[in-house]
Amino acid sequence: MLVAALAGCSAGSTAYSSPSADAITIGFTAPPANLDFTRTDGAAIPQALLDNVYQGLVRLDANGAVVPQLATSWTVSPDRRTYDFQLRPNVTFTDGEPFTADTVKFSIDRVHTDWTISLKSAMDVVDHVEAVNPTHARVVLKQPSNGWLFTMASRVGAMFAPNGVKNLPTTPIGTGPYELDRFNRGDSIVLKANPGYWGPRPAYGRVVLKYFQDPTALNNALLSNGIDVISSVQAPDSLAQFASDERFTTIQGTTTAEVVLSFNNAKAPLDDRRVRQALTYGIDRKALLDTAWAGKGLLIGSMVPPSDPWYEDLSAVYPYDPAKAKQLLADAGQQHLTLRLRIPNLPYAVDSAQVIRSQLAEIGVTATIEELAFPAVWLKQVFAGHDFDMSIVAHVEARDIATFGNPKYYWGYDNPAVTQLLADADAGTPEQQIADMKKVARTINADAAADWLFLLPNLIVAKKGITGLPPNQVGEAFDLSALGRS
Repeated sequence: MLVAALAGCSAGSTAYSSPSADAITIGFTAPPANLDFTRTDGAAIPQALLDNVYQGLVRLDANGAVVPQLATSWTVSPDRRTYDFQLRPNVTFTDGEPFTADTVKFSIDRVHTDWTISLKSAMDVVDHVEAVNPTHARVVLKQPSNGWLFTMASRVGAMFAPNGVKNLPTTPIGTGPYELDRFNRGDSIVLKANPGYWGPRPAYGRVVLKYFQDPTALNNALLSNGIDVISSVQAPDSLAQFASDERFTTIQGTTTAEVVLSFNNAKAPLDDRRVRQALTYGIDRKALLDTAWAGKGLLIGSMVPPSDPWYEDLSAVYPYDPAKAKQLLADAGQQHLTLRLRIPNLPYAVDSAQVIRSQLAEIGVTATIEELAFPAVWLKQVFAGHDFDMSIVAHVEARDIATFGNPKYYWGYDNPAVTQLLADADAGTPEQQIADMKKVARTINADAAADWLFLLPNLIVAKKGITGLPPNQVGEAFDLSALGRS
């Protein structure tokens, strides 16, 4: 599953005292409903736990490159089907179990048998896994894949202790620098340093991930010394108050989070390409970005951020053209169209929806906005139930353009040519991959399979002296391991 959101819905009232030298509190939104990302969709769980509690053989660095984690190195066979991983010795899980090649086999095999989220399909290309010896794992693919190792840096590649999967919703067991101390549902996650960690001890012995209901409450928590870091600013027009305050520092970078106006391609009238194109021509994305997100972000035009090697700026393919939009609607026999815009109750979605409703009214389309609690209600009704005409959500997972090759995905886009291009791109040479992925991006853009509103920026505000915050958010994890103090 490649859908997620960066801003939140509910929060409790747990109060925390001023941070000590050994503790840090980071403000987040969109609290996870539980801690099991193998069976629960959304980005909130891997955001908190991946790379911090759970680790994989590999991870993504700040630039999106695949680098070692629990594997020290790996080799790939000439036919590109066999990966031999050399593993870190003397690594243990927090329940005391050793991490070995048998763990690798267990974890990858378990994706096939026990995972339920759609991201599990990333492991379909795996033929089998061999434990050659305790520190040597071999993974054999059914055919060459350019994308498999990259996806191993996501939650799908997380390593699990065989005895540690009994109660994943509340008790994560990993090899990372932190372990769970407390999970206060809807309010906070408290992590503590893992005393048996194989790597350097983290700078902070205790990290509190505190969830807030709205952007103002999040900002006020930092201003009033209740937290130390805002992980992702949800009211970009408020940045000026932090920039002018010498207590704080601001980080601005990029993400892989495409804010998408999704269309239900499988349902009339949005199964008509002309209707989708009309809606796309009828939305002024530059005005929307300026109004809904203070101009912070990037217009992209397809499901490809600049951090991907096949990025092209397609934002100008559908210029704002209300007259053309009206003509396309007339050609489709849809001059008086009413559509349900069912959105998560998240700041960027709510603000964007207001602009979209106003702009679509100018071309004769009525958009009725329904705000749904995120994650539970939105995931159940829109993502899983496909009960919507349009929606707005940030898709944060890297290289999630592949979702357009899956007709069962919630936007119901079914184009066999795109599915084949994605398969060819994965199996071909790196050069063929880039060429085919560009074709995919252009095709879904031409089909108006969705309307890509903008790419969210990475906006972090922190107290001065806190170091190691991620300049770019190019993976699923909010990596705590590099945090420090100056």
